Amino acid sequence: MSPELPVPGSVRSAAELNERIRALWRRAGAGSLSAQERAEYESLVVEWAAAIRGEVIEAA
Repeated sequence: MSPELPVPGSVRSAAELNERIRALWRRAGAGSLSAQERAEYESLVVEWAAAIRGEVIEAA
């Protein structure tokens, strides 16, 4: 399974990204990510952080 990289211009909500991160960890089972899963996790966390910043700016 290849990590889903964000498509330029597409914006996923922090909630959706959080759910994807949680699902990734659930699939990992034993609590250890493979190299490919780790890359996906890192990509999702970066995208999640950007979404959170966007939501905070909108709320202000």
